[in-house]
Amino acid sequence: MKDNKELIELLNLKEIEKDTFSGKSVTIGNSIVFGGQVLAQAINAAYRTIPAGRFLHSLHSYFLEAGDLTIPISYKVVEIRDGGSFSTRRITASQNEKTIFILAASFHKKEDGFEHQTTMNIDIKQPEELLSWDEMLDQFGDFLPKSIKSFLSIERPISFKPVRVPNPLEPENLPEKEDIWFKLKGDIPKMDITLKHQLLTYISDYNILNAAFNPNAKDYNFYNTQTASLDHSMWFFRDFDFDDWLLFSTESPNAFGARGLSRANIYTRDGKLVASVAQEGLLRPIKK
Repeated sequence: MKDNKELIELLNLKEIEKDTFSGKSVTIGNSIVFGGQVLAQAINAAYRTIPAGRFLHSLHSYFLEAGDLTIPISYKVVEIRDGGSFSTRRITASQNEKTIFILAASFHKKEDGFEHQTTMNIDIKQPEELLSWDEMLDQFGDFLPKSIKSFLSIERPISFKPVRVPNPLEPENLPEKEDIWFKLKGDIPKMDITLKHQLLTYISDYNILNAAFNPNAKDYNFYNTQTASLDHSMWFFRDFDFDDWLLFSTESPNAFGARGLSRANIYTRDGKLVASVAQEGLLRPIKK
């Protein structure tokens, strides 16, 4: 995928029958379906069954089986409840009648109330001071390990600019934090909040486990460790636009027992908290 137009097309599922939808897959460089794609497509399916005027405020999900890139994914939505203020849906994703993913999502009508939010770290470099993955490939591709060069060579509809870039040739242990700016590629169309939620959900599965690797990065990385997303939760707070860079700010409070936990906040450039994310992932060292 080259830009946001192709990503939007990927997330727009085909309706098979009432409350049942079908989606295709596009690789991001892996041999299995990207978890962010399944998450976002499940939200697309759920939104298609929600009464007007209600918007996603939280999702909680589990990845059960690796998805096959060559087989369409079927999404079945079960309408759990439509109350006075909230609607709840359960979405099951399957291939060849095998369940690969389950998600529960809650939607809320717009209401006014008091507010507060945690503050964004302003003492970090801005996107204009940083290199994107594409720019790193252009400038340093000839010097990068083959595995990293191959990963960066995949076309993506999102541009990522990490605030800190570790040296892959001299790995070292780092703090359990990770900040990365991101922006959609291509001309940004006018979007309603439902599409923004789908796109942000897709992006949220990128980079989140990096912080869990950092404290042991001298010895372990994505190429000598078996990794997989185990679960994924999100909470959506405020409306936002994709016409400027957003910050994905992550920390990892724990890694133990071949699992790592990461939490993230997503901010607009001016510090508005848009959403929060939590994911536990498999981090199993590959025995030589």
